[in-house]
Amino acid sequence: MKFASTGLTDPGLVRPYNQDNHYIDPEGRFFILADGMGGHAGGEEASRIATQVIKDYLEANWDAPIESYDLIEKAIYQANEGILEDQSTHPARADMGTTLVMIVFRNEETWRAHVGDSRLYRLRDGKLEQVTLDHTWISQAIRAGEITPEDAKHHPWRHVLSQCLGRRDLYEGIDIQQIEETLSGDRFLLCSDGLTEEVSDELISKSLGEPENLEEAASTLVQNAKDGGGSDNITVVLVAVE
Repeated sequence: MKFASTGLTDPGLVRPYNQDNHYIDPEGRFFILADGMGGHAGGEEASRIATQVIKDYLEANWDAPIESYDLIEKAIYQANEGILEDQSTHPARADMGTTLVMIVFRNEETWRAHVGDSRLYRLRDGKLEQVTLDHTWISQAIRAGEITPEDAKHHPWRHVLSQCLGRRDLYEGIDIQQIEETLSGDRFLLCSDGLTEEVSDELISKSLGEPENLEEAASTLVQNAKDGGGSDNITVVLVAVE
């Protein structure tokens, strides 16, 4: 498979800093996005550590005789340990953490992994699918039938994460799965919640699918979020299967 890709990040209209980080492998093998939390310095450092450690581990072990699931899992565990070590070394950042979403193309397989509420979408034949399920209290409540998706949009607990990197119990919360089928024409979107809090799935689908140029699509998505209020940092990574 061959891929075209692009990434774009913006602090938004409210925050003077950006706690998001992302990485696009130049060889098109993997794509990473992280959304930090825990104050300006803490969130930015947590997302930076996660992105850097995972990138370095995947690059160093890409050709090792290890299953892709195990490769991804070990990379995420190492990132979590890196954040925990920084927390212990810098008490001012003890509360920092980060969400994570990534997609990996290895050995003719497609894998995705996430922790938290940064999302992966797939657009195929004009239909948008949210591939990941948010690790949030509100998402769990919706799935349990305790609250409606409409009421969830304004619930005061909608941002409460049930899992993130930077916790010692992370081992209970990593979601790694193989995507069964990847077809030519598929478009994948990795994004932080700065996009999804402001932009409907309908507008995401339109903005992701209509422009042929990925850079134009990324710019449109970020502008959509800013037009919706831009209350958080906004990061998008787009991957098109060619």
